[in-house]
Amino acid sequence: MPSTLKWTATLRATSSIAHGGETRGTITLLRRELVLTPLGVPIHVPIVSGNGRRGRLRRIGEELLRDVLHYEQQLPLAAAHALRGGGSLAKTTGEPLSGRRLQTLRELIPQVGVFGCAAGGRIIDGCLQVGKVVPHLAETSHILDPAPQAALPAFDATQIETYVRQDDTSNHAFAELTAVDRIPVIDGIPQLDELPEASDTDQLMRYRIETLPAGTTMSTWLRLDRATPLEVAFFTEVLEVFTRDGRIGGRAAIGHGQVATELTCTQLVGEPAEAVDWRAHLLADPAAAITALQALA
Repeated sequence: MPSTLKWTATLRATSSIAHGGETRGTITLLRRELVLTPLGVPIHVPIVSGNGRRGRLRRIGEELLRDVLHYEQQLPLAAAHALRGGGSLAKTTGEPLSGRRLQTLRELIPQVGVFGCAAGGRIIDGCLQVGKVVPHLAETSHILDPAPQAALPAFDATQIETYVRQDDTSNHAFAELTAVDRIPVIDGIPQLDELPEASDTDQLMRYRIETLPAGTTMSTWLRLDRATPLEVAFFTEVLEVFTRDGRIGGRAAIGHGQVATELTCTQLVGEPAEAVDWRAHLLADPAAAITALQALA
């Protein structure tokens, strides 16, 4: 029986959060949205998009699926994009996914049933809805439930981090990496005028990023709408992985975006889903599952 579940989540940043919006010179600002104050005054506040968090969850799901089916080098590029990044609408060489083929794909592959994608000549809806990640700020306290106590205003709750990209061209090891222009010689005379013009190789650059500092508390929600027991079991494990290693926003390669997550699940419709081993479901006929995935091209 299909179930509808909603998770409310409280996230605490354990490293600063970067989520790029506008750029002013060499400063990348946080993404902002208009929020109306209780007096109806519009004000821009930093809010992390639900799209970014959905993408992180989708990639976790794809990695779980890949570890079970081992479909490396077996999928068309379009199918790989659909599973990992959501895909895109494009002309297909075959018949668009519809009818029984689409139903089989949903029943076999929980990643598609949960997250959906654009593939096979159509948009495939998933049952997952992801809320925006709202920081606990003075300007957002009236739209959060429960309202945070003594929240800082956005101006005081953000920071500017400065980074420098170093120029290595003067280092000894760098010279060994680059090709050397040889001086042409004609009749024993070096032709110095034939050498290419020297280029400016200075790569030193200072840039800045606006971030939410470590310790910032944020709220969000997730909802599975009329999900099958297979989809509930699969997504529950996706959330478990995210809870162990949660990241939101961008610039994870330089340490941004780590969060500690607390989740509370509420059953909105239906009975609690029966326990399903989604891995056993896929391994019952892995060839059929991979064939279904190839239809996403």
